[in-house]
Amino acid sequence: MATDLQDTVHAVEAAAVMRLLPVRPRLLALGEPTHGEDALLDLRNALFRQLVEQEGYRTIAIESDCVAGLIVDDYVTSGTGSLDDAMEHGFSHGWGAFAANRELVRWMRAYNVRLDDDGRPASERLRFAGFDGPLEITHAASPRQALTALHGYLGAHVDVDLLPCTAETLDRLLGSDGRWTDPAAMRDPSRSAGRSAEAGELRLIADDLVALLDAQSPHLITATSREDRYRAHLHGRTATGLLRYHHWMADTSPGRLTRLVGVRDQMMAHNLLAVASRGPAFVHAHNSHLQREKSTMRMGGRPLEWWGAGALVSARLGEAYAFVATALGTIRHQGVDTPPPDTVEGLLYALPEDRCVIDTPTLATALADTRPAPRVSPWFGYAPLDPAHLSGSDGIVFVKDVPQS
Repeated sequence: MATDLQDTVHAVEAAAVMRLLPVRPRLLALGEPTHGEDALLDLRNALFRQLVEQEGYRTIAIESDCVAGLIVDDYVTSGTGSLDDAMEHGFSHGWGAFAANRELVRWMRAYNVRLDDDGRPASERLRFAGFDGPLEITHAASPRQALTALHGYLGAHVDVDLLPCTAETLDRLLGSDGRWTDPAAMRDPSRSAGRSAEAGELRLIADDLVALLDAQSPHLITATSREDRYRAHLHGRTATGLLRYHHWMADTSPGRLTRLVGVRDQMMAHNLLAVASRGPAFVHAHNSHLQREKSTMRMGGRPLEWWGAGALVSARLGEAYAFVATALGTIRHQGVDTPPPDTVEGLLYALPEDRCVIDTPTLATALADTRPAPRVSPWFGYAPLDPAHLSGSDGIVFVKDVPQS
């Protein structure tokens, strides 16, 4: 078995990953089975640098707030603000505190100004994107920022009589942001504002604003920049997605949590498709968001199953979407020790390489009729590779031992 498995092994390099794929993908997604490990973020950074320098990729999209991510994009493309500001305000989920993320942003800015004082041409500059919604596991943001940005953009460029409401009406309906962000609403639907009369009106207004954005596109293409239009559409997606998310936070049916995780991944998918419209991009997030199979988890004591962003995007893009999962041997500082030898991770752990890229079709052939057992994690923060999902990935990046950050 070991000899056969050795035939599947390649160096962890962008060129090796690209050789696994039938075509150059528009979205190349690298998943991770746990969050917050510097070793995995450093590996991501190295692959992105190679994809930029060898394969012409220009954008990286990570599992972070799509609206906040505009701050990072402004910094890396034009130097707006400072690196400290970008790290503090441009990331969600605490990602701005990680040294590897800071190094990623620093390197992207340096790359964009490396040629001369004027920097690279706009078409060659690296771009940063968050593709998550403004959501946390405990709460969701107010739709205020997205709605007012879209309303302001349209108010500046189309006949104000076409707007569904005034800015003052929008502000009154939104009310205080605290009524939207109450963390108690995640466990108590009665605390959510998502099905209030005002929320109902705002959903109609958001729909009308997005429809107006589309209806006025011939004019807006000539009157505004491509970047401004991109951001207006991002704000429209975010506003409608957040209002839908808040609506389901107020739901009391058994399907409430499944709806919430599904809405979040749908927002992710729409953001990824928009990123893909700009050109080839490298995507990094949890395996569960990027895999082609249905995602599963337990939340609130209930098993949940839904189609994640990767499954939705793959259905739209076909071979233009590629997914490479990351699998790990040990995370000893989290109590994840040597994997059992009959699991996928255990089989790969027996290889001599500390890290490698695995050709999954060849791996499936090497395994033949052997059916690896699913690995069970002693730590909730790590999700082992599901052996039933092997055929759904285009490759595996295997890291034998993850050192403590």
